[in-house]
Amino acid sequence: MLIAQISDAHIGVPGTLFYGRYDTSAALQRAIEALNALDPRPDVVLFTGDLGDKGSPEEYVHIRGLLSALEIPLLVIPGNHDRRDAMLEAFADAPYLDGASEFFHYAVEDDPVRLVGLDTVNPAEFGAGEMCTARLEWLDRTLAAAPGRPTVIFMHHPPFDTGIGHMDRIKCANGEAFAHVVSRHSQVERVLCGHVHRPIQMRLGGTIAQIAPSIAHQLPLDLRPDGPSAFVFEPPAFMLHQWREGQGIVSHMQYIGDFGTPISFSTGEPVA
Repeated sequence: MLIAQISDAHIGVPGTLFYGRYDTSAALQRAIEALNALDPRPDVVLFTGDLGDKGSPEEYVHIRGLLSALEIPLLVIPGNHDRRDAMLEAFADAPYLDGASEFFHYAVEDDPVRLVGLDTVNPAEFGAGEMCTARLEWLDRTLAAAPGRPTVIFMHHPPFDTGIGHMDRIKCANGEAFAHVVSRHSQVERVLCGHVHRPIQMRLGGTIAQIAPSIAHQLPLDLRPDGPSAFVFEPPAFMLHQWREGQGIVSHMQYIGDFGTPISFSTGEPVA
């Protein structure tokens, strides 16, 4: 099974630029074109939050219009720039959502890898995430329901420190409790996150937790505790996570853009 992960598009209403500088709508279009062109094509795309920048209903109308060009099944979860209520309404027709839940989380059972989407939004504090008791209990029950199924958890806020100070201050709170829950379920192959706009990995709760880069702008690598909050136009990218029976998951990062035709090591000629 091949799982693509995109994150942190920060789409505004049509005609606006991110901080007056960057066309995030065009960036999402380029990401969709790159995903559609992959061979082999992914079985599913996980969008790990911050679909919108302000979280307005108008943004989600625009986002859904852009996403309609994606030719691969899509699963989404909210980030801190999304508004849960507006996003639930915008994706109300998504068959994987549980209309009875106050949270935007769910489990998808149809694939070789079980996919568990977690809502980490903390509406009381913009930017920050949390795993409250109700969400931790839901996660524990959900994982316990299928102990023999390889599972990927995908969420927006990482539940660990990255060393990027201004982002660590708005990580997912209760990360230790989250890791404790995950450690009880050995079938969890990966915890996939967004939010930090950089590719970062660490071991957590007996598995691997990863952060995907943004398909738009990135955050500069600044490991000073007092480093400023800033963004930079490093190349956009997405993640590909390939699961194989008996092996587990191998993850790759794919830059978005035209970097020329590959050149054969043996002939020195372009490779078709």
